[in-house]
Amino acid sequence: MSIRFDGKVAIVTGAGNGLGKSHALALAERGAKVVVNDLGGARDGSGGSLSAAEEVVNHINALGGEAIADGANVTNETQVAAMVKAAMDKWGRIDILVNNAGILRDKSFHKMTLDDFRAVIDVHLVGSAICTHTVWPIMREQAYGRVIMTSSPSGLHGIFGQANYGAAKAGMIGMMNALHLEGAKYNIKTNLLSPSAKTRMTVDLGIPEEILDQMTPEAITAAMLYLVSEDAPSRAIVSCAAGGYSRAYVVETDGVYLPPDMQTPEEIAKKWDEISDTETVHYYETSSGPNMNFMTKAKAYAEKK
Repeated sequence: MSIRFDGKVAIVTGAGNGLGKSHALALAERGAKVVVNDLGGARDGSGGSLSAAEEVVNHINALGGEAIADGANVTNETQVAAMVKAAMDKWGRIDILVNNAGILRDKSFHKMTLDDFRAVIDVHLVGSAICTHTVWPIMREQAYGRVIMTSSPSGLHGIFGQANYGAAKAGMIGMMNALHLEGAKYNIKTNLLSPSAKTRMTVDLGIPEEILDQMTPEAITAAMLYLVSEDAPSRAIVSCAAGGYSRAYVVETDGVYLPPDMQTPEEIAKKWDEISDTETVHYYETSSGPNMNFMTKAKAYAEKK
């Protein structure tokens, strides 16, 4: 089975370099018409130039594909609306959105300014929300859409010096969970990548060169292509790096029930090992899952009295 995107229109943010460039080129190679979005700024978000996006567009068009360049700042609603309008004016639909744009302002939390915290949240999390919110009515109307959020191991597991970046990347999980539910009846599927790759965002993180060389953007793009395909899953968190692929889940232990007279911190301390026991964990489809688990335990206790 060959995964193709003929007749589909994709927007890839942050597509002038690194992962975004790889994503845009691969989508075009497989038949998609692509909006190559890139502000063209430095890693910290400063500056801006359309040249990186235009270079990718020129490459796609030279190979017989169709692409247009766009320099919208994903944190600017007016600019994002103009980008989406340009795609609609040219091609009449938007099928795929890959939220990939990002910046880094790494510092340990006690040295980090709140301006640096907000800037990273704005680009990664709010920027993804703005772009998704702008294309959402289009995808609902056409009863088709595929949305990617680009998270990170920093958001899933934490990395020293990235409280801002990790918070933004973790926030995407909650957004994906809600969009998965809200988009289901409209055939809109939302998924999340948690990649590690050799890009300008990672070159100075201290990863040994021989390992870094295996962490190609193309390895991440393979997962992205599957997650935006016709038969994609929804609400999947795919961790990927250097040709390795796994699926991450948010789960809870089975937990314990404490009756009203025992709902104290001392009793929680006594039961902590049982509360933390990972032998049996549950994956819940919605937030009602853990509540039902606890209500069932409470009901069972009441019925024994």
